[in-house]
Amino acid sequence: MDEIVKAALKKWPNVPHCYGWLALDARGDWYMRDDRTQAAGPFPQVKGSRILHDKLREFIQRNYAGDEAGCWFFQNGPQRVYVELEAAPWIWRLQQQDEEIVVRSHTGHLARVDTAWLDEGGRLFLDTDQGFGIVHTLDMEIASRAVERGLWQPVDTRFAELPARHGYQLSPAATGAPARSGARTP
Repeated sequence: MDEIVKAALKKWPNVPHCYGWLALDARGDWYMRDDRTQAAGPFPQVKGSRILHDKLREFIQRNYAGDEAGCWFFQNGPQRVYVELEAAPWIWRLQQQDEEIVVRSHTGHLARVDTAWLDEGGRLFLDTDQGFGIVHTLDMEIASRAVERGLWQPVDTRFAELPARHGYQLSPAATGAPARSGARTP
């Protein structure tokens, strides 16, 4: 977490949380969802405005964390902005390096794969030492090579079962996120 964010938390400890205004899709793109967008429908059916500003995306990603209830948020100074998730809290990007497959989160953190899961839509999810996430669609060819080589043995599952099984919430706004405390960061 940025030092300026830590300082703001100390200075203003009781700022209300924000729900519904920020979302993360299954390709690692961040979306702003104003009142009109939220009224038009739930995420991801109505996404909102994709955040294109590099410095803003980097700031969000440096201050992205999950809490003890499995709700993910962006700590924006003293305000916790809860994130609507399309599929999972992490989006995994894969890179082939010789015989090794490097797994990195959409925020840039390296991860080691523990288990793989395949949902009814053919989407591949990885549980790692950093947490649970979905493999980016552009990296499925690399992922298929890992499966063919026996590096990962995906377990068939239904998408609806994944959040409870892996301890995360797709919509903190729908579930009522907890009070500020116990944030975990990679």
